[in-house]
Amino acid sequence: MREAVRLSVENVRNHGGPFGAVIARDGQIISKGVNEVLGTHDPTAHAEIQAIRGASKILDTPELKDCEIYCSCEPCPMCLGAIYWAGIRKIYYAASREDAERAGFRDNYIYHEMSLPPEKRNLPAEQMMQEEAGEAFRAWLDWEERIEY
Repeated sequence: MREAVRLSVENVRNHGGPFGAVIARDGQIISKGVNEVLGTHDPTAHAEIQAIRGASKILDTPELKDCEIYCSCEPCPMCLGAIYWAGIRKIYYAASREDAERAGFRDNYIYHEMSLPPEKRNLPAEQMMQEEAGEAFRAWLDWEERIEY
């Protein structure tokens, strides 16, 4: 956790967002990530996402089920989703989403929005072509070489 926090402070000094993350397995650091949103102009370049990408590449697998992630702040909804997708077994975090909100980040707002049904969210969403989109899922289910993830 000290490394994740250290990375978050260092990243601010390097003109990045105040977030750091470390992925470890069996007590050894596998990868590190810092928030690179400002430098890359990529809104998905959060510290946790960067650390997951690095660990997946190093371990040559999308499944990080025997790893833990140490985050300088409670993961935002996007990062939490990625952590679930990666199968990481435990999350440790330092600052809370309320701390992030006080610093001007919208994590709490997004968590709230996601708890609402789509028609009640501030971001309009409309479902279209559901039947046609099902073709991709049918093809997936029929694909004999598919790997479940």
